[in-house]
Amino acid sequence: QVQLVESGGGLVQAGGSLRLSCAVSGHTFSSYYMGWFRQAPGKDRQFVAGIRWSGGNTYYAASVKGRFTISRDNAKNTVYLQMNSLKPDDTAVYYCAAQLRGSSTYYDQYNYWGQGTQVTVSS
Repeated sequence: QVQLVESGGGLVQAGGSLRLSCAVSGHTFSSYYMGWFRQAPGKDRQFVAGIRWSGGNTYYAASVKGRFTISRDNAKNTVYLQMNSLKPDDTAVYYCAAQLRGSSTYYDQYNYWGQGTQVTVSS
């Protein structure tokens, strides 16, 4: 079993920055694909960024590319999402998720989820 715990959300003004963390515990494999998703009220859960636990290429949604950076620290068993130049449209609950096989951007392909952390960007 894998447990994911997000932290780092909060309230920030437009143009500001936040760094989200996802602490991973339990049995992990280098083949896991780690993703960040977000869900705003009344909207579907949306892929934000992804990275292989073992490293390698990263992938971003077009709406955040150039502003957000996903990374991982294997020694700390933590995945990060650095969010810069935040906009009010980035307001959502952000979730960390782990996919055992593949590297899909579809939320239903992910096997483990954190509880989410709220990010609110004021204008």
